[in-house]
Amino acid sequence: INHIVHNGGLYKRPFNEAFEETPMLVAVLTYVGYGVLTLFGYLRDFMRQWKIEKCQNATEREEQKDFVPLYQDFENFYNRNLYMRIRDSWNRPICSVPGAKVDMMERVSHDYNWTFTYTGRVIKDIINMGSYNYLGFAQKTGACQEAAAKVLSQYGAGVCSTRQEMGNLDKHEELEKLVARFLGVESAMAYGMGFATNSMNIPALVGKGCLILSDELNHASLVLGARLSGATIRIFKHNNMQSLEKLLKDAIVHGQPRTRRPWKKILILVEGIYSMEGSIVRLPEVIALKKKYKSYLYLDEAHSIGALGPGGRGVVEYFGLNPEDVDVMMGTFTKSFGAAGGYIGGKKELIDYLRTYSHSAAYATSMSPPVVEQIITSVKCIMGEDGTTIGEARVQQLAENTRYFRRRLKEMGFIIYGNEDSPVVPLMLYMPAKIGAFGREMLKRNIGVVVVGFPATPIIESRARFCLSAAHTKEMLDTALKEINEVGDLLQLKYSRRRLVPLLDRPFDETTYEETED
Repeated sequence: INHIVHNGGLYKRPFNEAFEETPMLVAVLTYVGYGVLTLFGYLRDFMRQWKIEKCQNATEREEQKDFVPLYQDFENFYNRNLYMRIRDSWNRPICSVPGAKVDMMERVSHDYNWTFTYTGRVIKDIINMGSYNYLGFAQKTGACQEAAAKVLSQYGAGVCSTRQEMGNLDKHEELEKLVARFLGVESAMAYGMGFATNSMNIPALVGKGCLILSDELNHASLVLGARLSGATIRIFKHNNMQSLEKLLKDAIVHGQPRTRRPWKKILILVEGIYSMEGSIVRLPEVIALKKKYKSYLYLDEAHSIGALGPGGRGVVEYFGLNPEDVDVMMGTFTKSFGAAGGYIGGKKELIDYLRTYSHSAAYATSMSPPVVEQIITSVKCIMGEDGTTIGEARVQQLAENTRYFRRRLKEMGFIIYGNEDSPVVPLMLYMPAKIGAFGREMLKRNIGVVVVGFPATPIIESRARFCLSAAHTKEMLDTALKEINEVGDLLQLKYSRRRLVPLLDRPFDETTYEETED
C-alpha cells in the first residue's frame, strides 16, 4: 500500500510511505518454516527430558523440585529452540567507536550458540549499517570529543547525587536552556536515560481516570510508562487517523466505563519515526484531531530529532508546524547526538511540575558532565552556533544518503518499508532461516547489519534494519548496496512486485513504478 499525501490544508510537502503487501506464497512458506521449527523444538525438548540430548537451558535445581516454579519452562521454548539457532546474529561485541566503520571481536561457538569463545582476532573496518549514529557525532576526534575531554578533567565522570540534592551542575542548566531554544519551546528538562524519560514521566502526567490513546507500534518505553500510570489504555492502528478519531469520539461520547463520567485527561502517545517500520507520524493530522477533540499530545522524537527537518529539529520542523501545538515534546540524546539520556520540552508550567513530581528527577543520578558537554557541543554544531556550517551539512548529507539508499534498494527489487525520508530502512526477510543467514552473509562481506524477528516484529515480518548516517560516504553506501544485492540474489530476498525503473534523468524526488510479472 502506497500512501502519497499532498493536502494543501494540512501538509506543506509530499508525504510518501510504502508498505508493500507480503506475497501470499512468501507468507505461507514463512508460517510453514515456523511450524517445522516448532515441531523440531518439541522433539528436542522430548529428547532433553529423557536425557537423550544434553539440556543446556536454565532449569530449576533438584532441591527445588517441590517448590512452585520460579518461571514457566514453556515461556523459554522460543529461546531454546528458535532464537538459539540464530543467536550469533545478535550481541556482537564491537571494540571501537560506533562510527561509519567499526571493529568487531571475532567469536565462535562449538555448541550451537549456547556459549561463545573469543578467538582473539579483531575484524577491522566493518561498514556500520546498524547504529543510530544519524549525524555522525559518535566519533573519537573533533570538537565534541575535545570539549568532553576538557569537561571530564574539570568535573570528573560522575555526579553521585540527584538533581534535587547536590547534583545540579551549571552544565545541566546550560544544556536545558540550549535544548529549549533548539526545540522552540519555553522550557526543557534533561534526564540520564532515554527509556526512563518515557517510562517514569508518563505516570507523572496521567493516572487513574485518565485515558491514553497509544499507537499500536509505540516503543516499549511508552508502553511501560502507560501501564505504570494506571490510566486506561486504548490502542489505535498504526498511523491510522480514522482509527484514532473513532477512539476519540467514543471516549468523549461514552466517557469512563460504568460511571460514564468524562475522562480527566485524554493523552495521545505517538512517535516521530517508528524504529521498526521506518514510518513517520502523520503529525499534521494528529494535531488537527487533538485540537478538535481537546486532548493532549505526547510526541516521542527519539529517532526523529536531529534526523528530520532542514535544521535537524525533528518531525515538527519537517512538517513546518508550531512546537506549541505539541503539549509534551520528548526525545533522546542517544542517537543523533552520540551521547546518552533524554529530554522533555514544553511549557514552563509542565517542566516545573515534572521537576517536582517526576521519578526520574527525584531519584535518578544526574547526567555525567562529559556526556552533557557532548550534547551541548553537538546541538550547537547543528544550530550553527559553533561558527561553522558542519551541522547543517550533516543534516543535508543524511537526507541525501537516505533517499539514495532507499531508491537503490527499491530498484533492486527488495520490499522496503517506511517513509522515503526516514533514515531507518527496514528490508523485509520474512522467513526465519533467512534472519540468521542474512546477518552472517553480510558479516562475511564486512557489512554490519541488524536483523530483527519475532517478538520484536509480527511473526511473518522478520526484517533487516539499516540505519543511515551522515558519516556514510557514497562509496561506503555503494559498497554496502553491492553486497546487499549479492546476498539478496543468494537468499532470494527480492520479493517486490513493484520494481522501480532506474532512470538516470529522473527528478530526485519522483518515483516511477513499473509493474513486473510475479
